[in-house]
Amino acid sequence: MTAEAQQAVVGYPGGIRVRYRWAGTGDGDAVFALSEAGGELFEYGDRAGSAFERLCRAELRAEGPAGAWAARLASPIFDVPAGVAWDTAGLLVVKYGFVTYGLAVRTGELRWSHRSGSPVLAVLGSSRLPHVLVQAEIETFALEADGEVSWRVGHSDVVAEAELIGGRLVLTSYAGLVSALDPATGRSPA
Repeated sequence: MTAEAQQAVVGYPGGIRVRYRWAGTGDGDAVFALSEAGGELFEYGDRAGSAFERLCRAELRAEGPAGAWAARLASPIFDVPAGVAWDTAGLLVVKYGFVTYGLAVRTGELRWSHRSGSPVLAVLGSSRLPHVLVQAEIETFALEADGEVSWRVGHSDVVAEAELIGGRLVLTSYAGLVSALDPATGRSPA
């Protein structure tokens, strides 16, 4: 990995704009060199482990009608942070490495975190669901607004891709097999 930090800017409903910056192992200084002033800064790297300063690092800065805040994350593997705004719960749900974070969208405060046994690939949400879906390489689970697991499904093959299509959670494995789950229950569709 290069010491040059990468970045992406994402706009979410409600006038929320988030700038994600990330870099590889030991390159936290490259990520944090361009940290913007203003707003509260939260360090959540310890959710990835006790020696989080030496891991891959990410920072997200959120700006919206209520002000600005920033959060720092850590991961033992190189990953691109990504999130989904869950407006009814007032959360920005972000995945990075093995951990999913439920952050108060207005303040950045950590409401909950959930650690998976394998890298998290995607966080998916829909206004038709009472939870968010978290897709890891070997499991899919649904998290309620309070961070509790609503349901969990293990997979026998490593999942490479997950998408919400036509009312189904469509999963593609590394072997190219395609399967679907009901996103409300985690069961196979009838």
